[in-house]
Amino acid sequence: MVAETKLYDALSVSPTANQDEIKKAYRKAALKSHPDKNKDDPSAGEKFKEVSQAYEILSDPEKRKVYDDYGLDFLLRGGAEAPPPGSGGPGGMPGGFAGMPGGFGGFPGMGGGGTRSFHFSTGGPGGGSGGFSFSNPDNIFADFFKQGGAGMGDDDDIFAQFTGGGSRGRGGRSGYRDSPNERRRRRPPTPEVTTVEKPLELTLEDLFAGTHKKMKIKRKTYDDGSGKRKMEDKILDMDIKPGYKAGTKIKFKGVGDQEEGGTQDLHFIVKEKKHPTFTREDDNLRMYVDLDLKEALTGWTRTIPTIDGKKFTLSKGGPTGPGYTEIYPHQGMPNSKKPTERGDMIVEVKVKFPTSLTLAQKTHLKDIL
Repeated sequence: MVAETKLYDALSVSPTANQDEIKKAYRKAALKSHPDKNKDDPSAGEKFKEVSQAYEILSDPEKRKVYDDYGLDFLLRGGAEAPPPGSGGPGGMPGGFAGMPGGFGGFPGMGGGGTRSFHFSTGGPGGGSGGFSFSNPDNIFADFFKQGGAGMGDDDDIFAQFTGGGSRGRGGRSGYRDSPNERRRRRPPTPEVTTVEKPLELTLEDLFAGTHKKMKIKRKTYDDGSGKRKMEDKILDMDIKPGYKAGTKIKFKGVGDQEEGGTQDLHFIVKEKKHPTFTREDDNLRMYVDLDLKEALTGWTRTIPTIDGKKFTLSKGGPTGPGYTEIYPHQGMPNSKKPTERGDMIVEVKVKFPTSLTLAQKTHLKDIL
């Protein structure tokens, strides 16, 4: 004989129901009344809260026993001592559930006071801090499916339909708030190990030939004896492969600061230093030759350097227009994945025009052009 059956009635199960029956009943009722499935029914949210909170108590053998013996109000007040016999109402509560703070009226079909609405309170009567407080209904729902629900096998798919693949209870969109007891019980999450990124400036010559570098860093760690934070130096060795481009990441795992969740990873990101002669374009190199107007019209000669120290002579006798280019195949940067393959070197002409001409110069040019 139980003191009351309202929580069992909320899940449509008998007071003799076992845990599997209670789980299956909650699963069916929660999915049916979930607010996301009943957006046009304002009462669905209240029903969802009722079945979730009923499940929270009945799924816990210790809380269920207290509820069966003394009723919900006694559980919410903390169960300091059993109510005196004959004090009236279900579970020994004066005036029955009709007198409970938070609106615990009689449930339809129950005796003593006719039909009233069924409503759960989210805090202990009288505001006491020692009593049981209901958890956020969204959290109850999320935890139920994360723990395997009723063992149906499709819990992950069903849970994702209502939550977008994650729990809504922790600051979700339903508007329910966690109870004070739940906030006290919850441990802060262990911080994730972070990745720190730092620039690594390299010359085009370094990126062409490849190089080996040693990098000295300072990192925060814990002293093994005292457990206090300390700073220490660490030397990192890194090989720069020929052909690395700007944006290439050189990764070191677990060499940064020690944090609660582990040791930081460190990524060095290649950054190309500005070169006085060449501009890199993927695996190609471009350089510019400046000509004055006289050279452009009458001819010119230049010595062209390459990234690996060779020299070529480039000359042109006739008129040379702005933007004229000469391409030297396989004189550019190596491909980092295929080091034997190289891009091209592109030589582009720029013509400097005079900013002003005298009348005599203009006349003379008109005569000869």
